Amino acid sequence: MHSVVLGTSGTTFQDVIDVARHGARIELSPEAVQALADSRAVVDALAAKPEPVYGVSTGFGALATRHISPELRAQLQRNIVRSHAAGMGPRVEREVVRALMFLRLKTVASGHTGVRPEVAQTMADVLNAGITPVVHEYGSLGCSGDLAPLSHCALALMGEGDAEGPDGTVKPAGELLAEAGIQPVELREKEGLALLNGTDGMLGMLIMALADLDTLYKSADITAALSLEALLGTEKVLEPELHAIRPHPGQGASAANMLAVLKGSGLTGHFQEEEAPRVQDAYSVRCAPQVAGAGRDTMAHARTVAERELASAVDNPVILADGQVRSNGNFHGAPVAYVLDFLAIAAADLGSIAERRTDRLLDKNRSHGLPPFLADDAGVDSGLMIAQYTQAALVSEMKRLAVPASADSIPSSAMQEDHVSMGWSAARKLRTAIGNLNRIIAVELYAATRGIELRRGLTPAPASQAAIEALRAAGAEGPGPDRFLAPDLAAADAFVREGKLVAAVEPVTGPLA
Repeated sequence: MHSVVLGTSGTTFQDVIDVARHGARIELSPEAVQALADSRAVVDALAAKPEPVYGVSTGFGALATRHISPELRAQLQRNIVRSHAAGMGPRVEREVVRALMFLRLKTVASGHTGVRPEVAQTMADVLNAGITPVVHEYGSLGCSGDLAPLSHCALALMGEGDAEGPDGTVKPAGELLAEAGIQPVELREKEGLALLNGTDGMLGMLIMALADLDTLYKSADITAALSLEALLGTEKVLEPELHAIRPHPGQGASAANMLAVLKGSGLTGHFQEEEAPRVQDAYSVRCAPQVAGAGRDTMAHARTVAERELASAVDNPVILADGQVRSNGNFHGAPVAYVLDFLAIAAADLGSIAERRTDRLLDKNRSHGLPPFLADDAGVDSGLMIAQYTQAALVSEMKRLAVPASADSIPSSAMQEDHVSMGWSAARKLRTAIGNLNRIIAVELYAATRGIELRRGLTPAPASQAAIEALRAAGAEGPGPDRFLAPDLAAADAFVREGKLVAAVEPVTGPLA
């Protein structure tokens, strides 16, 4: 794994993924070290003056009116970390905590926070040692930063609280630091506040969500194409000239993906050869590119927001290039919160249309000749009846998760922080929604491939055949009498989640958009 070098101008999506998920090492560039030293000199000069400066020589939030004497300032910084490390609930996933810490370090390295170079280096050392602070589910309102989550990370830098070691064992952070040869930090003026005051948790989860959704939207285009084949639908609605006259980029990309998967299919185009010829396929089949495409365009907007946030230095107060220290509201999570909620809405709709196609495959009155529930001996066998129930339950939960967190606000800090974004909550529910969407697509994949295999005498597209063969090799079996179904569905879930569905078809189709 390569090293990620942090400078003063932000980082990339791939760097965040590499650090969070793949353990990439972090180095501070000489430019960043110099910027850290320069901004620290500004803070030290202000700390020496008798005039109070917020975050340097005052309390915080609603307590900002108190001037703190020099002998109490180290205690002040320790206390803000200890008191703000007040999270509750289940532990947050390791990859989220690593993204959170890395993105906080990214802002620290910008030279706008006043943190000393040695504190920044300790943050990098902790990540490089594979030490992951224990962070809890609840404690961020998405404003004034992801306060409690970041505080638990800062607490570990001080050698306090609990953390997970590289072997997965949870123990006191001080013990893990000692084992790694890392000296705990003694925070000075402004440093405690600077370690807590950012949108890093919600941004990290947004970046990872976009990476996951990129694979899932390609996977959904594939499963939609497979369902169209299994239902003997027409690929004519996917032709480029139809999508050129409604030029939404995502719609065109999804249609092109489906058309590429269906190339050479012997199952499409039979919709007018049946006893009851169809003029058109159902919306869930015919409008698949329009729905998935709208989600893709939502992702493009969310990616733009994430890129801007990734280039930002979020802290309060900040040190500007001319040496001024200015209070601001850049820690407010609204821009990130909105797109996190928007993605949850799009994901819910994608899951909903996939479930409708699955239901159609299982209904003998709408599947155009497939056996009821794709069962081997309907009546004796139930086939995939309850697989669709599971899929429907997941869709129902996704609709609940699509209710926007950012539409809410709850006042805090004695009404000083009287309007918050709830962006952390939006990010947490989006992670759940993405897991559900993966399962929903996996059920459609399992049903559609079985439907295709039951069309005896008709030859699927080469890309479809490649998907079927890879899925069967992964442990999700084909048609036959009823069996214990959960392991097959779990295999299909892993197949989609690990990107193997996309990997199976792209050698045939070429890269999907």
